[in-house]
Amino acid sequence: MESMKHILHVVGARPNFIKAAPVLRALAARKGVRQTLVHTGQHYDVNMSDVFFRQLGMPKPDVSLGVGSGTHAAQTAQVLLGLEPVLLERKPDIVVVYGDVNSTMAAALAAVKLHIPVAHVEAGLRSGDRDMPEEINRIITDAISDLLFTPSKDGDANLRKEGVSSKKIRFVGNAMIDTLIRLLPAAKRPDEPRLDGRYVLVTVHRPANTDDPRGLSNLMRALAAISKLAPVLFPIHPRTRARLDAAGFKAPAGGRLLLIEPLGYLEFLALQRDAALVVTDSGGIQEETTFLGVPCLTVRTTTERPVTVTAGTNKLVREYASLPREAAAALKRARKPAKPPKLWDGRAGGRVADGLLAWLAQRRAA
Repeated sequence: MESMKHILHVVGARPNFIKAAPVLRALAARKGVRQTLVHTGQHYDVNMSDVFFRQLGMPKPDVSLGVGSGTHAAQTAQVLLGLEPVLLERKPDIVVVYGDVNSTMAAALAAVKLHIPVAHVEAGLRSGDRDMPEEINRIITDAISDLLFTPSKDGDANLRKEGVSSKKIRFVGNAMIDTLIRLLPAAKRPDEPRLDGRYVLVTVHRPANTDDPRGLSNLMRALAAISKLAPVLFPIHPRTRARLDAAGFKAPAGGRLLLIEPLGYLEFLALQRDAALVVTDSGGIQEETTFLGVPCLTVRTTTERPVTVTAGTNKLVREYASLPREAAAALKRARKPAKPPKLWDGRAGGRVADGLLAWLAQRRAA
């Protein structure tokens, strides 16, 4: 009788949860699999973590490391210190990491130091901007992983350019879209009486947009200008809220620039679906708006998801001063039918599960 395969998943932040949920579900339907879920606690606020687990139908974590906030070095060190004894005790056959946050890279490093294989879901994405901490996390994680699951074909090409063996690469599609497709029918907008017509949805949290007080002030002025075209709803990341509070920012009179608390997955998904325009610096939201066919302006100089630009739904906006003009143009354009990239079909989680089990079986047979 074939022995049980033990797969340990590590998640730490909202985007990880959305990608891990379909993989966990797919593996739970396979025989001969034992799963362990470790939550590093990089996102620990109730609105940033607990509500996501409930709405995504994810199992309660088997282990919570409670890392919390801190510098990049502190978070990385805490995950390394916290995860190592878990791996030594649980002895998984493989560790699966997701996305590009600090927890992703740190968990991969902790595993390979103990000679435990690592699989990376959402491998191969590159922005070319090494000033972004996420880019460093992607490069390091991919370099030390044994199995690389890519969401789009540009990921395969990036890995091959870096000299990665094609034997490690598996093009599986986008697991984040699995979750979107499954839960879109249940998505319901929060009660917000001021959104009775078209509106612009905003999410901004990256250090490049929030850490410089002058730049953040310029961004908020641009959003205030956009609010003259349509109400702007801004569910605000705790980190961004702290920066605005420190700068003494006050929303302009008139109530059309609406700063609200972070939302659960279902509420935010419904707001994306119904928005006339989304303004973001998030990678995952670039993907979700592409699938939904919602116009998106990404407030960054580069993107690790160029497929969202070539699909025609996403546009990079490099200067805050250009945002109101670009928003006005986007709001005037007719909405295009969505054309999702290849394998963004709701079955990526199953392909990851099959790839993991096939790789483990082959390894045991070798």
